[in-house]
Amino acid sequence: MILFAQTLLDALSLGSLYALVALGIGLIFGMLRLVNFAYGDFITVGAYSLIIPSTAATATMIVESAHVGAVVFIVCTAVVVVALVSELLAFRHVRQAKPATLMVTSFAVGYTIQNAIIMIYTSRPKSLGLWSELLTPLDFGPLRVPALQIVTILTTSILLLAMTFLVRRTRYGVQMRAAAADFDMARYLGVRAGSIIGLAFIMSGLLAAVVSLLVETQIGVVSPNMGVNLMLFGFVSVVIGGIGSLSGAVLGGLLIGFASALLQAYLPDGVRAFRDAFVFGLIILTLLLKPAGLVRVTATKERI
Repeated sequence: MILFAQTLLDALSLGSLYALVALGIGLIFGMLRLVNFAYGDFITVGAYSLIIPSTAATATMIVESAHVGAVVFIVCTAVVVVALVSELLAFRHVRQAKPATLMVTSFAVGYTIQNAIIMIYTSRPKSLGLWSELLTPLDFGPLRVPALQIVTILTTSILLLAMTFLVRRTRYGVQMRAAAADFDMARYLGVRAGSIIGLAFIMSGLLAAVVSLLVETQIGVVSPNMGVNLMLFGFVSVVIGGIGSLSGAVLGGLLIGFASALLQAYLPDGVRAFRDAFVFGLIILTLLLKPAGLVRVTATKERI
């Protein structure tokens, strides 16, 4: 019973992380019908924004890890700036292009960011001890839970509530929902396309920054491709949740996190190393049963 409760906490923490990534990807898809494959590199930028360029294996932080506010500000600012610059220089000019063009553009943006990081910091992974005190286990009766898991779950819950309020209770949220339902009609009714898309990129960038902070605290190492796997699982979460549905994206992320954690805990030792193969097998089965995703979305045609 204790093992099962511990596994559930692990699953909720991992699922929360995937849900944030999926939500960031889903926000942009709702506006542009763009699957932003550069999103993982936005996460990577957040981690590297704290590091002074060097060839050393151990990174030197720009600010001391104790300065929580400064760390959060630097990471959020760096990721949001990169997201907005990407939209301004690349995605804005292909809004009316075919989906294949949008996809290739996102790949190009991602590779450009990766290579820029390698040029500045080299390709060598660097150790970065960010908020290592959060890895200390907390005792809850017989359970020993790392503080980082609690922080991840609480942070995700707060952000999801804030996003729900913004999307459903504010003027900008109403405009975003209108644009996601029918972008052309929303523009005819006075919605400013550039402002709404820019807001979506800002929100998506902030989510990427939070993911970057949580992941870097957990793994303690930065590398140029550290966000690739997260982007992959986030994209899959969007697909199985229902492309175009933000709630579906969150649901998909949580389900994939639960599947990964439960398989990691209960698969036999001999096949545990192939956990991801089992996860993607379950994803294939889900899509065979629900090709449109778990949350059905009717407005999936091209908007722009």
